[in-house]
Amino acid sequence: MLFGAHVRGGSDLAGALKRGSTMAAESIQIFVGSPRAWHTPLISEDRLENWRSEREVYRDIRSVFCHATYLINLASPDAAVYEQSFNCLVINLTNASLIGADAVVLHPGSHRGQGLENAITQLAKAIPLALDASDATCKLLLENSAGAGSSVGRTFEQLAQVIHHTGSDERVGVCLDTQHLWAAGISFLDIKEVDKVIESFKRIIGLDKLGCIHLNDSKVPFGAGVDRHANLGEGFIPEEGMGLLLSHPDLTNLAAVLEVPGESGQGPDRNNIVKAKGLYARGVAARRSFH
Repeated sequence: MLFGAHVRGGSDLAGALKRGSTMAAESIQIFVGSPRAWHTPLISEDRLENWRSEREVYRDIRSVFCHATYLINLASPDAAVYEQSFNCLVINLTNASLIGADAVVLHPGSHRGQGLENAITQLAKAIPLALDASDATCKLLLENSAGAGSSVGRTFEQLAQVIHHTGSDERVGVCLDTQHLWAAGISFLDIKEVDKVIESFKRIIGLDKLGCIHLNDSKVPFGAGVDRHANLGEGFIPEEGMGLLLSHPDLTNLAAVLEVPGESGQGPDRNNIVKAKGLYARGVAARRSFH
């Protein structure tokens, strides 16, 4: 498993590679624009050249993911919001492709009262169009939601419906967030529950669609339906269950990206990655003891 973190990009996008390497990350996630603004400019040639140069330097960073702008809601019934969301996603995909990212991670959005089925159809129609419009060379990963309000993607079935309605587009996959699983009421306390979760994912969506893990503890109790991340070992998700999930044989080739507050509140740091690797090692040892 490649352990990594969401790191700041900022004006010197390539600086994210150094920050990731400094904390011993093997994978990073970045924003390729402001996470809370509609306008995202194309990456300039100078920044792009610098990024490519730095990737040659920081070869320990083996995979790169981009998180899409938070404002994007392709499930919205508001035509203006939909149009802004579509255009913003196209730029996100374009920028991610320019830097050679593995995938863009997207929140499926919220139906805002138009109903789940209508939202899923609308979202699924928009995704291939955005991938085509951007000439994307990266994948688009739909992130499971914590289940708040009228959000789309709380269950594996909802995510599978979206993918199915894209025509099972091979460019579309899933990012599995551990905190969102927990908040949505999907338990993984012990090896039986962990294996059940993974088997359900394989049956409903397909393991070939799983692109990465967002590795987060939860500030809220099980089933709370709220997206609130905590540092590993400081939230409500038991460490045993987290370790067993990470060490599941079907997940070991994936990247596990931390999106936690960090010890200083400024985002993930080296100690968080050390903690993640420790949980993984404990999970591996526990699985051996069961056989």
